[in-house]
Amino acid sequence: MTLAPGLRDPVHDAQAVFRAVMDALARPGRIQRLAPDLAPPRPLTPELAAVALALADAEAPLWLDPVLAASGAVADFLRFHTGAPLVAEPAAAQFALVAAPAACPDFAAFAQGEPAYPDRSATLVLACAELAETNPTGANSTEEGGLVLEGPGIRARARLRAAPLPPDFAARMRANRAAFPLGLDLLLTAPGRVAGLPRSTRVTEG
Repeated sequence: MTLAPGLRDPVHDAQAVFRAVMDALARPGRIQRLAPDLAPPRPLTPELAAVALALADAEAPLWLDPVLAASGAVADFLRFHTGAPLVAEPAAAQFALVAAPAACPDFAAFAQGEPAYPDRSATLVLACAELAETNPTGANSTEEGGLVLEGPGIRARARLRAAPLPPDFAARMRANRAAFPLGLDLLLTAPGRVAGLPRSTRVTEG
């Protein structure tokens, strides 16, 4: 079986993905363009693959959800192009790739960081089918639904619609924020897009 190619221009393409991810985390709820020229083995999406190829390395272990872990081709692709070890336990991962977000394990299963080293926590990267800003103009909009976001990097509040997500997603995010400065950072991806939900963001249902 032929191994699928990675980023066409590994340096510049990885830098572009890194900037999109950093902008997404700095401006929670604001969707950033993420359009990698990648065709990874399914069910790994191009967006999940791009984030992994840009951020993971030999010192940043990857955890794959059961949907992804069932594919040997996905594992081979990620090992070859990132050099990252694939770990069986969520708590051992620095990055977790989740192709089936509705079935994502409880957030407590992942590394939360340590009081002296809060950066030793996991970043979850979820592959959503739907991802859209529903209130890009701030608090004056009357549109309802989706997730309401408040906190650092957000002017007033923002609304974000993403699906699928775990049914208790808002409750998970409340618990995640309560643990600050520990806790997880999340990246929500969809075709051509990425949005960030850092641990400092207050998330409620609109």
